[in-house]
Amino acid sequence: MASRNTLVVQQAKAGIDQLKFEVAQELGIALSPTGYNGNLATRDAGFIGGNITKRLVQIAEQQLSGSAAGIRR
Repeated sequence: MASRNTLVVQQAKAGIDQLKFEVAQELGIALSPTGYNGNLATRDAGFIGGNITKRLVQIAEQQLSGSAAGIRR
């Protein structure tokens, strides 16, 4: 089955990958630097994805409100 996880803005890939590793590190979950994480528990993958989503929503809310303050963590 083909992946449907395509980026709308292809130039954002590096930033999204960086965010993924930052969130995983904050949560104490080790990700493989090679990109293969087949041994990662589904629960951990979901936890990382959920936190990435929260962070992206915070960023969008700040941009929409015109806030120049940093991202809250």
